Amino acid sequence: MTWMVYGVSGFTGALVAELAVARGERPVLAGRSAEKVRPVAERLGLDHRVFPLGRAAEGLEGIDVVAHCAGPFSATSGPMVDACLATGTHYLDITGEIDVFEAVARRHDDAVAAGVVLLPGVGFDVVPTDCAAAMLKRALPSATHLDLAFVVQGGASSGTALTAVEGSGVGGRARVGGVIRGVPLGHRRRTAHFRDRDREVGAIPWGDVSTAYRSTGIPNVTTFTTVPSLLGKLQPLTAPLLRTSAARKLGTALAKRVGGPDAAKRARTRSEVFGEAWDDDGNRVRVALTGPNAYDLTADSVVEAARRVSDVTPGAHTPSSAFGAEYVRALDGVVVDGPTGGTTAAR
Repeated sequence: MTWMVYGVSGFTGALVAELAVARGERPVLAGRSAEKVRPVAERLGLDHRVFPLGRAAEGLEGIDVVAHCAGPFSATSGPMVDACLATGTHYLDITGEIDVFEAVARRHDDAVAAGVVLLPGVGFDVVPTDCAAAMLKRALPSATHLDLAFVVQGGASSGTALTAVEGSGVGGRARVGGVIRGVPLGHRRRTAHFRDRDREVGAIPWGDVSTAYRSTGIPNVTTFTTVPSLLGKLQPLTAPLLRTSAARKLGTALAKRVGGPDAAKRARTRSEVFGEAWDDDGNRVRVALTGPNAYDLTADSVVEAARRVSDVTPGAHTPSSAFGAEYVRALDGVVVDGPTGGTTAAR
């Protein structure tokens, strides 16, 4: 199998390439800028290609799998998916963007016809939460509601910050009755029972609003993290400002200065996930997991997904529909508790 990391000049793409080499893999490295791609390829002793997304079909010649790491994916995913469908190349990415997941899912029939797997979200967004959702659905097939919460430590990369800027001012989103709906940011708060300790969390828009429904069929999905309650109250007032071009330009400029966490910081930080599902009869199940720093988990999952994806049935997938609910347990440093049953009401 010949696979490619596209976007290798970015923080996460470089981590993926470095881990792949450490595991004896030799992916082709690629991106849009020769000045940025060539030094990484030379340092790692790997072949490289340089091409813009508008010519991605040419750049993917002879490639079986591409791990697309060049965001923001709202702009870059569509052209790469088109190229993969044209060339018969399996598609992986590391997006966490709800609209990207929805757009890729709409290409399912095209992917089946092309014999291609389309698998967005094979990083921290959304592997651990998606697998947690699938575990909970398996434990409680009658589930009608699903809450998923996460906490990450260690800071963000430039690419993550740029995605956050792009989504600023939009507000919250949740799955309600099977439909994605706009809601106020932080419209719900609850206690999440993480493995290390309980934390108060607030609702935010997260990729599982799309993917967890596709993985489980549970019609009501809310996603959470540690958001100050004041943020939700201020969001309706600040959203119009955040949507202005001046504010977005300033945010983009600042985001580009953000550097991802170095190896030492990643080594001493981790990620936490909690999930709870319940049905109309009051039955409840919970799961909690701890993983390494989110960027390390992402790199690990991308390399593992590239190895496995050729065995997946063609079509548009989520991580758990492609590899099963237990996939997250195969990643380094992940510890899972549950699912466990109970009747404690969500707070």
